Amino acid sequence: MEEERNSNENTLCGRSLPAATQDGGGQTTVVPLAQGKVEGGKVYSGDGVLGYLEMLEAQAHELGLKQEEKEQQEKKLDRLKARVQELKARRDELKVKVELQEKRLLDKEGVRTAPTQPSAQTVLEWKLNSIKAMLQVFYLTGISGKLTKQGVCFCISTAYEGAYLDSYYVDLLIKPEVKIQRHSVPVFIPLEQIAKKYLQTDIRRFLSVLSDHLNAYVGRRHQADQLEEHFSDYIEGTLQRNSLCNLLVFNYAMSRNSKTFPFNVRLLYGDLCCSLPTEAIISCTSGTLPLQAEMLAAHSNSFRHMALHKAFGSLINAKESQD
Repeated sequence: MEEERNSNENTLCGRSLPAATQDGGGQTTVVPLAQGKVEGGKVYSGDGVLGYLEMLEAQAHELGLKQEEKEQQEKKLDRLKARVQELKARRDELKVKVELQEKRLLDKEGVRTAPTQPSAQTVLEWKLNSIKAMLQVFYLTGISGKLTKQGVCFCISTAYEGAYLDSYYVDLLIKPEVKIQRHSVPVFIPLEQIAKKYLQTDIRRFLSVLSDHLNAYVGRRHQADQLEEHFSDYIEGTLQRNSLCNLLVFNYAMSRNSKTFPFNVRLLYGDLCCSLPTEAIISCTSGTLPLQAEMLAAHSNSFRHMALHKAFGSLINAKESQD
């Protein structure tokens, strides 16, 4: 009975207390037991069941916070996408109105000046009216501008996933003919080809195509930056990319801080007006375990249909869930 009582006193709520022994001289010595387990910067109870449950509870709480944050981001993204669709619909409606107004102006000018050719002043006034109408339409699509003494200066604002990025300027002369006076468009954007094709015949089309090129470029660049910022532990060295960011090459692993990077991916963006790749070629370096073809196909499909950093995050999450 005495031994049982001592055993109960040394145990409290499933936790072992320090044990006491007596030496030959009758003095009592306290022998400390194993300390609590330290994991992830947090201290848990001993190696018993209670410590394990505490660790699981902390992990579940952390996963719950991550899930809640992810749901909030998805809701915000859905709201932004709905707003974009609303603005696009409004833009299309305004485009139709402007085209009808231009047609009416042309009809009126045709009645007044027929059969004689319009004067230079009439053509200039028509150009100014058209540009003013365009400024109202493009304001909702990230393109704004103001009239200058010799023409108009356009500002093309770029964005990706609801975040505004860079702005570029194009200063146009409209007399005696429309031409580019100066601009801040990067040299690798095919501005000359776009201007040669559309500037003299359709300024709206010229600005729309140029905006598509610029938005696609900053979108590809933003995705590459996000990948390097959030997933550098999974990538070997730095991501290789050209100035236009239409070719990206890097080696990666599916586990953090891995010493080997068995996957090599080559992303080619054949459509310069698109921020998603047209080709995603993935191979496995030599000296690794055999990989199923389905895994490589799944990786390629993710990279071709999702933003680069989101596709990579999705693959990592799927791998962690399997583990």
